[in-house]
Amino acid sequence: MVHYFLAIEVKPTSMGILLSQQKYATDIIRRAIMSSCKPVDTPSSPSSALTTLTGAPYSDSTKYRQIVGALQYLTFTRPDICYVVNKVCQFMHAPTEDHWAAVKRILRYLQATTSYGLHVTRGSPLSLHGFTDADWAGSVDDRKSTGGYLVYLGNTPISWKSGKQCTIARSSTEAEYKALADGTAEILWLRSLLSELQLSSPPMTTLWCDNLGAMFLSVNPVFHARTKHVEVDYHFVRDRVAKKEIQVRFISSKDQLADVLTKPLSSTLFAYFRSKLRVESPSSA
Repeated sequence: MVHYFLAIEVKPTSMGILLSQQKYATDIIRRAIMSSCKPVDTPSSPSSALTTLTGAPYSDSTKYRQIVGALQYLTFTRPDICYVVNKVCQFMHAPTEDHWAAVKRILRYLQATTSYGLHVTRGSPLSLHGFTDADWAGSVDDRKSTGGYLVYLGNTPISWKSGKQCTIARSSTEAEYKALADGTAEILWLRSLLSELQLSSPPMTTLWCDNLGAMFLSVNPVFHARTKHVEVDYHFVRDRVAKKEIQVRFISSKDQLADVLTKPLSSTLFAYFRSKLRVESPSSA
């Protein structure tokens, strides 16, 4: 059995396996000279609003890029830090002291959770379902939205993404629909991959969205005047819905698991969503 591969540790549990990068995370903390730092319970503060102009220029931009680049690889088994790592990546070109403080906050969180990893459990059905979400106009610098999706195979998340959208959305519906389109594209690719692996899955995949406008737009053939500015290629979602490959359903914001990929959360909410992401410690796995 594999125990260590590409800095990913494979630990057997009573229910399956735990994929972690404990040694890799510890090495990042040591490289940043933060081995004795005080741990925190969330990787970002809900009150923080990073911009390109906040803070004085950071004196060691090379160190910033090295640490942030290393954190990107850590998101392979840690979807709980995906949002904040993407956020600090946006300032690689000219980091400031405030940006470095945000990176140190991530490292302090990792100090408390170095042993955590992605718990892959056996026995769950091989069915895909996903969640998509967007934080409309969340970027203070250019008012672009942050979108994210989270795809599960059975009970285990297998694909996730958090990132700033390329275009500026003029409504929350547009931002949510763009995230829905990205999630649909990922679902279709995963369905194709499962087919090549000769693994059968239900013919229709459910995508959960917490925006009624985006959900109605995915099934309504009428192209509303208020959404004419939405790019045409986003509407391939409707084609997939019509072909009964994708089913878009509404979910309340409090149950929207992709929320953790689009915005900073309070410690209570973050802990709840982290458990739903199946990011767990060896003792609880």
